Amino acid sequence: MAYAVSVPRKKPLVIGHRGAPGYRPEHSRSSYELAFAMGVDAVEPDVVATKDGVLVVRHENEISGTTDVAQHPEFAPRRTTKRVDGESLTGWFTEDFTWEELSRLRVRERLPALRPDSARHDDTEGMLRLTDLLALVDAASEEQDREIGVVLEVKHPTFFESGGIDLVPLIERDLRAAGWADGTRPLIVECFESTVLGRLRERGIRGSYVFLVEASGRPYDQVALLGTRARSYAEMVAPHGLDALAGAVDGVSVSKKLLLAPGASLVRDAHERGLQVFTWTCRPENAFLSRRFRGSGGRAAFGDYAGEWAAIAAQGVDGVFVDHPDLGAAVFGG
Repeated sequence: MAYAVSVPRKKPLVIGHRGAPGYRPEHSRSSYELAFAMGVDAVEPDVVATKDGVLVVRHENEISGTTDVAQHPEFAPRRTTKRVDGESLTGWFTEDFTWEELSRLRVRERLPALRPDSARHDDTEGMLRLTDLLALVDAASEEQDREIGVVLEVKHPTFFESGGIDLVPLIERDLRAAGWADGTRPLIVECFESTVLGRLRERGIRGSYVFLVEASGRPYDQVALLGTRARSYAEMVAPHGLDALAGAVDGVSVSKKLLLAPGASLVRDAHERGLQVFTWTCRPENAFLSRRFRGSGGRAAFGDYAGEWAAIAAQGVDGVFVDHPDLGAAVFGG
């Protein structure tokens, strides 16, 4: 089969990963507003659902690490243990709350030991709904007279569907109501499960569709369907796997570990098949850098992030997710 080769961008999109969480608690209003001010090309909200069908912007449906829910005695009985995508988690889950109840919570820094400056902003802001975030992007785009995109990550759709909550019509509802479904605004939809991407495309949500890829493991929608016969992520980004993805999605978004491995050819292989390549997550702290780029000063200190990111940029990636948008713009936009 002949493919239309994807032409790499001269500069990758700099995407504010949950806003600017290097400086403010992730997914907070101030985190997104800071990302806009720092000039991101797009921001990435993760969406999960409440029991009354409201899409809220949280990295996970388990919220004990990013909110003050544990300090609300009225919600103590809702602490429970669930298996999410095969992993046992104990805490409080968005699908057990109404939006009105979640609106009482305040957001917190998820990594306070690494990011104490961000943690100083704990308990000052509430959670956002997807509709709130889209309105913030619209307002910032108008104020700055430029298009700011949205990279919408759909979280755990198979898990939610197993509990009677179908995320697809909820996402369609909110995108259409906000004017983000007709292709006139820069929308990318991404997920670690390809099934939901196909369903949203079939509903006529116009945008780019990107398949998220872990460094290890298997997509949970395929595990639920096929069990041990499900293909691994590694197989899906090998050349024969990319053959199958070409045409089904517009691109892949991969762990940076896959790009920093010796002899990595994933970007070239994907571009040859007409697929864009994004990577996550570019963070400057030693705790997140590849070993050869770490410096002194402990896990929270900044290492040679510019060196690591330059190695990623040199491969011709189309977009990068960053926690510190100003640093990302300086390295990737230079």
